[in-house]
Formats: sequence, C-alpha cells, structure tokens
Amino acid sequence: MQRRDFLKAAPAAAMMVAQATKAGTFSLRSADSAVKVKLEPFDYRGVRLLGSRFLHQYQHAREYYYGVPDDDILKGFRAAAGLPAPGKTLGGWCERNSSTVFGQWLSGMSRMYRATGDSAMRDKAVRLMTEWAKTVKPDGDCGLRHYTYDKMVCGLVDMQLYADCAEAIPMLEKITDWASRTFSRDNVPARARPDGVYQGRPSEWYTLSENLYRAYQLTGNPKFKAFAEVWLYHPYWNKFARTAAPADAHGVHAYSHVNSFSSAAMAYAVTGDPEYLQIIKNAYDYLQNFQCYAPGGFGPAETLMAPNGSLGRALESRYNTFETGCGSWAGFKLARYLMEFTGESRYGDWMERLLYNGIGAALPITTGGKNFYYSDYRVAGGMKVYLWEFYTCCSGTYIQDVSDYHNNIYFKDDEGLFVNLYLPSEVTWKGPEGEVKLIQDTKYPEEETSTLKLEMKRGTRFPLHFRVPGWSRDVSAKVNGTAVDVKCVPGTWATIERTWSPGDTMEIRIPLRMRMEAADRQHPDRVAVVRGPAVLVLDSDHHESELRLPKTDDELAAWLIPDTPSNVFRIQPPGGGRVGSKFRPFYAVGEDYPYQMYFDRDALPYSLW
Repeated sequence: MQRRDFLKAAPAAAMMVAQATKAGTFSLRSADSAVKVKLEPFDYRGVRLLGSRFLHQYQHAREYYYGVPDDDILKGFRAAAGLPAPGKTLGGWCERNSSTVFGQWLSGMSRMYRATGDSAMRDKAVRLMTEWAKTVKPDGDCGLRHYTYDKMVCGLVDMQLYADCAEAIPMLEKITDWASRTFSRDNVPARARPDGVYQGRPSEWYTLSENLYRAYQLTGNPKFKAFAEVWLYHPYWNKFARTAAPADAHGVHAYSHVNSFSSAAMAYAVTGDPEYLQIIKNAYDYLQNFQCYAPGGFGPAETLMAPNGSLGRALESRYNTFETGCGSWAGFKLARYLMEFTGESRYGDWMERLLYNGIGAALPITTGGKNFYYSDYRVAGGMKVYLWEFYTCCSGTYIQDVSDYHNNIYFKDDEGLFVNLYLPSEVTWKGPEGEVKLIQDTKYPEEETSTLKLEMKRGTRFPLHFRVPGWSRDVSAKVNGTAVDVKCVPGTWATIERTWSPGDTMEIRIPLRMRMEAADRQHPDRVAVVRGPAVLVLDSDHHESELRLPKTDDELAAWLIPDTPSNVFRIQPPGGGRVGSKFRPFYAVGEDYPYQMYFDRDALPYSLW
C-alpha cells in the first residue's frame, strides 16, 4: 500500500475499530493475532466487585483520581505550549508536567469506565486527552521521550478500546510518526551496576513494544508493528530462551525488566513465534524460584538479585524491598498473559499473592499525591510509610492495578467459566447455551470457603472450573450442600461439569494451611509465616524478648491460636508463657504500624531481662 493510500484508509479503519469496540465485538488479543489464546479474561466487562476491602480500595482510588483538578494535571503541558495554564503544578515527580503518570491515568480511567460504566470518569479522561492534544505541535512533537511516550501509547490505546474515544488513535498515529523520526535508537541493554545503566539507555526503552503491538492489534496499522519491533529486547530475553535458571540475568532494574516480558508476550501474540512463549514461561519460573519473596514481591533496591543468597541477605538492610505499585502491575500482566496463552492455572497463584500482599496491601494514595512506593520486609522489622516524593511512577500504576481487579478474577473459554481469584464479586458470562450470572460470596482468606451462586433463565450444561492454589492441600467442593467427587490437584484447575439449574450453589473449601516459607535456598531458616495466600506479620510494639519460631509447620500451627478478629492469631508456645505480640495479615497493617515479616529460626536468642 502506498503511503498516500494508507493515509486515506487509516481514518476509515479507525472508525471500523471504534464501531466494533463500541458494539462489544472486538477482542484485543484475538484480532490479528498469530496465536489462539486458550483462556480469555473478561477484558473489564461483565465483572463487578462486591463489598470487600478491595471494593473499598477501588472506590477510594476512583474518588481520588477523579478529584485531581484537570487544570492541575494539564498545567505543565499547557505552559510549555504557550497556552493559558491555570491551576497549580502537581509537584514531586510531576513538578514540570504530569507526563510521568498522564498516560497511565488515561488508561486507568478508561478501564474504570469499561468495568463499571462510570461515565463521569470517562468524561474526565476525554477532557484531559482533548486538552492535552491541543499542546501537541502540528508535527506531532508531544515533548515526550521513550519512558513517558510508552505510557501515552497505553493510555491512547485504552481510550479507544475501553472508552470508545474515536480521537485517540489519530492522535496516537500523529505522535508515533514524530517519535519514529526523532527517538534515539541506541537501545543499550541494561548492565549490572556499578556502571549506572541498570535501566538501559534510553531509560526503559525495552518496555515500548507491548503497547505498540497492542496498538497494531487494535488498528491493523503496520506502522505500530514496525515501531514495536525496534524495541525488542533480545539481548536480555535470549537469556531465558533455553533455561529458567540463567546465571547472568540479575543486577538489572527489577520492575522494568519484569515489565519487559509483557513486550515479549505481545511479540508472541503478534508473530506466533514459540520462542517468545518459551522465554516468558522460563522468565516466570525464574522469578518465582529465584527472585520472589513470600508475599510475591521482588527486587530489593529495585534490583534483580544474584541467585547466590543475595535475596535473603537483602532482608538484613534493605527497607525498599518491593516497588509495590509498579511491581504488582508487571506481575499481574505477565501472569495473565501466560494464563491466556497456556490455559494453566498455576499462573494465578502469583496474581493471588500480589492481590493480598502486594497492591492490595498498599497504603491508599492520598492528599497531594502521597503514594505508597516500597514494601518493607526486613528481618529487623518495618513499617508502611508513604514515600517522601509525590506523584511517583507508582501513582501511575496504582489506578491501573485497582482497575485490574476486575480483569483477574474470572476467565472463560468457548465452553466454560473459570474462577481464578476468590473475592466478593459477580460475573455475567455469555455461555454456549445462554447468559449465566455467577455471584461469589466469600470472606476468603479470613475464612476457608467461597460460595458460588448461579443465576440463569434455564438449566445449562457447562464446565465450571476453579483454581486449586499450588500451596494448598485437601481442597474440596460441594454442590447444593452435597459433597462432590472432584479432582483437586494443587496448581491445576478443578472442574465440575454438569447441567446447572437456576439457583444452584457450589461451595469451595480451601483449607488455609499455616506454613513457613524460606527467603531463598541459601537461607532455609530465614522464613516468613504464611496462612493460605496471605503473609502474616508480627506486632513489633511490645517490649518482649525475641520470638524464635519452631522448626516445622505443624508446630507453628499448634503455636498460633485464632483471636479476634478471625484473621489475627495470638501465640501460645509450648510450656506456657504469655506473648503479647500477635500475628496479623500484612494487608491488615496500616500506616506507621511496626511489624516483623521475616524471622531467623537459627539465630541466637537474646533476652531483654
């Protein structure tokens, strides 16, 4: 196609995409995809959160972001363009302008609209995009560089895909033409410190492919595919092509390198090259086996650690254990891509850990852009505190994270429905024999059961699958109060296929096994206490001698006695004695509350008296 012919055709193509999206017929990773996904999320449609701490977190985030004045968000862009710029600067990382988070905010607002029908939030996103577009120069110069342009690509794709904003793609084409002409293509791979390029040069260039490929799948425009291919990160990804235990993949920026695997995932979706799939599967296993702590977080000092015990040793000194908002976002995406491509339930285990111990345990964003950045897992104890800088990158991923709750709970294929996460919610699924609504009622992980109620017009036969966590034992199910014989193998989907009648219920019981998990292989006695998917922390506000944990999980379970509320446990060691400190879920700990997460079972004891 000649360039002039393409330019004539592009607006019509964009209109077709917009119409298909609005009609609900567009599926992002099936259109123009070289692979057939095995499972699909609901893509933010048809899922509703019900009363829980996660709904409260989502609602708080919605109110916060909606309440940030448009003029404040746009002030820096307008001032640089010589336009009237009322309002005040956001400050912090957004002192000059809001480009660090702007594209992510458009993305999150669009996903909120898609998930909940929140038209006020959509209108805000459209206003922001429209006013920002006025600051872009005629040649497409938007003043962004690699790091911020990538976020804007995501935002504009989501504005079209989820907010039905027809102006988004023409603007994306305009700024991409400019970026294609002007961006540095040095593409220096990241190297381990101390040479200072552990984020690569230009900064985080290797994350650009994901959203450019998404733009290509949305529009069919080959310019997005061509530009995506510029940023493929073969020097790093190839380390994982043949092994899940590369010896030299560490020493680089943790979040952005985990995030880069979403670009490899989209390269697989577009090209069908099976090597990309093998890379992300191996990368996932590498992260779980060598980089993740018990809560699911990774990257102390924002660095992937050498697999020589450095992960465990970092707990002695690094308060900045996990870049929580951004790290959760990268983990959610990689796990979801893998679940879609492979159909395997085991990838949902990381989603679950990050839900309860990562972003779901974060302090809420609050006045003036104060945001939670680092989770602190140190052996000596820590507290949840806000970062001293405002409107950081984690204030950009925070809105995307909480919107993602809608997209991680349920999956589907052509025949059945899959329950991935256990939290109060409902989903409406168009099954092969008609519409089915599933309502999930649960207090998990405070309690061991989740009850699924089915609503439909008539009896319908289909398989209902539920994830059996990899850490679990003795999972069971009942249908309408009667136990059923269902194979519940940890790390797989359990399946019940039958003709379901209106009002049928299925109760899933997942015993919340108490256990200790080591920090890494070199530190088998440096452990965290875990109940089900939730990491427990010990109160650190009592003047007591050091608590030494037992050697076995069975002994630990006998030590910990349920207290009030039900997710808090008092300690009753053998031989009696009173311990004032209690264990409670990390997610239940608030700001400035002292806790201890990791313990050394083999350390010499000390006494205060």
